[in-house]
Amino acid sequence: MSQSVGLALARDPNLNLVLKVLPAIVLILVTSALCGRLAVAVRQPRVVGEMVAGVLLGPTFFGALFPGTQKAVFPVEVKPVLYVLSTVGLTLFMFLVGVGLDHGTHGNRELGRSAAVLAVSGIVPALALGAGVGFLLHGRLSRGDVSPLEFAFFVGGALSVTAFPMLARILYEQGRQNTYLGRLALLGASIDDAAAWCFLALLTALHSGAPADALVTIGFSIAFVIVMLTAVRRLLRPLGAQVSRTGSLSFDQMYVVIGVALLAGYVTDYIGIYSVFGGFIAGVAMPRDAAFREAVHGRMMDLVCVFLLPVFFTYSGLNTELNGLAGWSMAVPFLLILLAGFAGKYFGCGLAMRALGFPSRESYAIGALMNARGLMILIFINIGLAQGLINREVFSMLVLVAVITTAAAVPLFRRALPSPAPAPAAPEPTVEEGENARAVP
Repeated sequence: MSQSVGLALARDPNLNLVLKVLPAIVLILVTSALCGRLAVAVRQPRVVGEMVAGVLLGPTFFGALFPGTQKAVFPVEVKPVLYVLSTVGLTLFMFLVGVGLDHGTHGNRELGRSAAVLAVSGIVPALALGAGVGFLLHGRLSRGDVSPLEFAFFVGGALSVTAFPMLARILYEQGRQNTYLGRLALLGASIDDAAAWCFLALLTALHSGAPADALVTIGFSIAFVIVMLTAVRRLLRPLGAQVSRTGSLSFDQMYVVIGVALLAGYVTDYIGIYSVFGGFIAGVAMPRDAAFREAVHGRMMDLVCVFLLPVFFTYSGLNTELNGLAGWSMAVPFLLILLAGFAGKYFGCGLAMRALGFPSRESYAIGALMNARGLMILIFINIGLAQGLINREVFSMLVLVAVITTAAAVPLFRRALPSPAPAPAAPEPTVEEGENARAVP
């Protein structure tokens, strides 16, 4: 019997690969589920536990304690499969982020202005502090083929990202998503993230080759965005109208939705700015009907978050080596990067909200939410690692920054606004009601 099985494996390398990939995926799902439950038990978002699970399965913990077993579970030939699944998962996740960017703020000019201020305060201080630290540490941490400006702006850009989906989840758990404060935070974070992805697309295009090649990549990227947000959006309007009438997505409609997202990812990968940008723009190009957004999220979000994203966290964890950060030679640079990221977001957003007239508690509650980087910074730095903008040491530092700042977001938010707000029973207050429109129930 064992001899016949061995012959079958020898004759069918695809079966051999499947028998290596499936145990790895099962271990990933089990570890993510356990760590996610532990995170929820200590009042953290589940995604924090899933991020930690990815690190634990890498060389820092699993590889250090059981190196032979870790290599057997994640052999060299399995990693490309995990990479493909990760790329598909990230493309679809960023597509879902793009689909969910509309938060019903049309016509509210005051909210739009405040959100713009929040987005700028969430980007500029973190970008400036991060770039300053990156420029200071270039000689110690950077690859030789990356210029000081490229390295500095990449570190600053990574620290300027906000985990928009996690911010939304926290607000929903607290019942604040429909308050003025909640809508302001959601809109500001969505602008913040959109700007960060555009910045990263520009940075990777400039790093990918000669200035002329970079200009070609940027030109194709602009053309892609224009086509998606004009022609493709118009072609998809009938789909949105059909879903609005029925309240659900059929199989045929799902083929169209997923096909557009993956095709957009392929196009942006081909022109040199990574597939997540294509997925994000495809999501933005989708119909803006609330029923359509709810139907797409209802059909896709669970599969993406439960299956594909844990694979991405693990793939990131396999590239994360935290043991080398124990010495002062790496601990001091890490602490500088962490401090720049935390202070830039938390105090930058908090002080900006105070300047707009918000009470101190609400201002720093928003600062805490905007400081959560979660999955978004992991996507950002994985692109940087793949494009050769950073090395594994800097990647590992930024993974740890992602875990720490994300884990700190919920406690800081609850400290600022300790009592959960009940879901509003009355319509949203209007701008004309003055300062009362900003009150959180």
